[in-house]
Amino acid sequence: MQWKTICKETDLIPNVGVAAMFEGQQVALFYMPKTEKKVYALSNWDPFSKANVMSRGLLGDIGEKLVVSSPIYKQHFELDTGKCIEEAVEVPCWQAQLVNGDVQLSLT
Repeated sequence: MQWKTICKETDLIPNVGVAAMFEGQQVALFYMPKTEKKVYALSNWDPFSKANVMSRGLLGDIGEKLVVSSPIYKQHFELDTGKCIEEAVEVPCWQAQLVNGDVQLSLT
């Protein structure tokens, strides 16, 4: 798998989303330092409100799944897969990792 650095870990805020550009797309990055993966990346595009707002959503969990809720209409999207819990919709999702203080996303 190929990786590309998108930002520094210090650019992220614990338990809050931030938006960044990656390969021509807006990405919502979520830094959850107390989880195993620590960093999650979904498209910033909310398919329901048709706006780039996912990075402003609230983080939480439903059952055992970590989710972000859309800040407009409140649908929940799984951070690991980008799948919406309420409807048969999903947003693009990238593998993310921290390496020596860099936040990297997968290119494949």
